[in-house]
Amino acid sequence: MIAINNTYSQTWNDLFEITENTLPLILLSSVGIYIAVILYTRLFGKRSFSKMSSFDFAMTVAVGSMIATTILSSSVTLLEGAVGLFAVYALQLTAAFLRRYKWFRQITDNQPTLLMDGEVMLRDNMKAVRVTEGDLRSKLRASNVTKLSEVKAVVFETTGDLVVIHKDNDNAIDDWIMKDVQQ
Repeated sequence: MIAINNTYSQTWNDLFEITENTLPLILLSSVGIYIAVILYTRLFGKRSFSKMSSFDFAMTVAVGSMIATTILSSSVTLLEGAVGLFAVYALQLTAAFLRRYKWFRQITDNQPTLLMDGEVMLRDNMKAVRVTEGDLRSKLRASNVTKLSEVKAVVFETTGDLVVIHKDNDNAIDDWIMKDVQQ
């Protein structure tokens, strides 16, 4: 029993231990990787952190993980972290270029999906994108919809956002706006 308590105490103490050598290295790595992220974002553009596709999401997660690893891991140097970040940013730029081609967009991008056509809920589409009636009601309330008759359409966008198009008048929605939306 004493050995278990001793091990527990040692682990607890390790949580708060920092040495004279590691503190300056963590601070230097933090500043260095922060500067690298700012520099790369300026170089490669704000799109690096947009929420446009699953590839963009992967970029955001990868950058966050690399930052944390570079700052907190003694096995990854600042230069290695900066080079790794550069590679991820370069991949993002390459993907942004390749998204001009339909075959690549089909691989990387989600397709917007129509969830409501007027007052009619498209339950098969809702099920396909895993949106519940509760999610839909919440978005309608947030969009100041007080009656279903006010809704022209609700679209589940590639970003995961629900967009409510209001029925302000009797005009039809331009085909261009609904071009990529899965009916």
